[in-house]
Order: sequence, then structure tokens, then C-alpha cells
Amino acid sequence: MSQKRPKSKYKIDRRLGCNLWGRQKSPYNMRQTAPGMHGARRAKPTDYGIQLFAKQKLKGYYGNIGEKKFRSYFKEADRLRGDTGQNLIGLLESRLDAIIYRAKFVPTVFAARQFVSHNHVTVNGKKVNVASYQVKVGDVVEVKEKARQLPMVIEAVASTEREVPEYIDADHKDMKLTYLRVPQLEDVPYPTEMNTQLIVEFYSR
Repeated sequence: MSQKRPKSKYKIDRRLGCNLWGRQKSPYNMRQTAPGMHGARRAKPTDYGIQLFAKQKLKGYYGNIGEKKFRSYFKEADRLRGDTGQNLIGLLESRLDAIIYRAKFVPTVFAARQFVSHNHVTVNGKKVNVASYQVKVGDVVEVKEKARQLPMVIEAVASTEREVPEYIDADHKDMKLTYLRVPQLEDVPYPTEMNTQLIVEFYSR
């Protein structure tokens, strides 16, 4: 992985003013300012600003998803039956890269996207290299044999920085997982608060 990606990842932490992924290495732990020579001054946010911030946090968490793609997730969440905010979380958590990250097969969401695009995983025995692929409940995702000994994978599996959530059954011996259920917001182990109601309000303006 290039050095450019981690640097921009940490800029997201600082711009949003939080340790978005709960990583010990985040510079936000030591330098709690926005990117820039002296750090940007934070004005008192407007209602719009608060809603925008909530959206940017959730977008950033999943590897800085583009606005067009994120808006399409929201439209799909709004179309589905039930709570739009909960539906949005379910769609994002069902992404293949998100599930690979949750299972602790890779150390970061950015690494998960690259891992999938490099053809390192299968879904129900079939090769899938699209990070945004929607995994369905009951699907089995497996890391290919040749990728299991990558240093990044070994490091992620051994890490105690985070736990695998209950909606994923991860087998680190055979390097495969089963997606047990679509989670609710309260099930997802976000290191920082996510407010989907503010996102609904943002897109409903």
C-alpha cells in the first residue's frame, strides 16, 4: 500500500476532529487540530454544518466513499421499508470491504478495499473483486490460500485493537466468515458516535 493513503486517512481523522477508526496510531490522539500549518479554527457550527459533519463522518469511516455513491446508498435506504437511518447502516455494513474489515482479516477499511480489488477473496466460492459488493445474510466469504500469509493479514488477525462483532462469525483458522445478520446501528462497534438521524435530515433539506 502506498504511503499516500495512510496520510490522507489520518487527515480525515484530523479534519473531522475525532479518532474515526479508534486506532492507536491516529495522530488525532496527539494533535487535535484540523489539517494545515496551524490547524483551522473551528467556528460554531450551523444546523446544516452539524448534519454535514455527521454525513462526512459516516462516509469517511467506510474509506471515504464518494458523494455520488453515498447518496445512492441513502436513496436505497429511503426506498426500503423501515427506518431509513438503520437501513443505511445495514447497506454500508453489508459491503464486502466492510465485512472483511469487521472480521479482522485486514487492519483498516482502506486495506480491505484494496484487498478485495486484488482478488484475494471469494463469496460462496466465487471470485468477487468489487469492494462495494453487497454481501447477503448467510453468505460465506473466504480469503484465498495465497493471501493468508500476507504480513498485513497476519497482523490484523493477531491484533487485539478491536473485536469481531456478533453479526459476523469469523473463523481465523480457515480464514473464512459467515454473515449472520444485518446489524442495527447499536450493534456496530463504531469508535465514535454516528448519528444517522442527522444524515436523514441532511438529505431531506
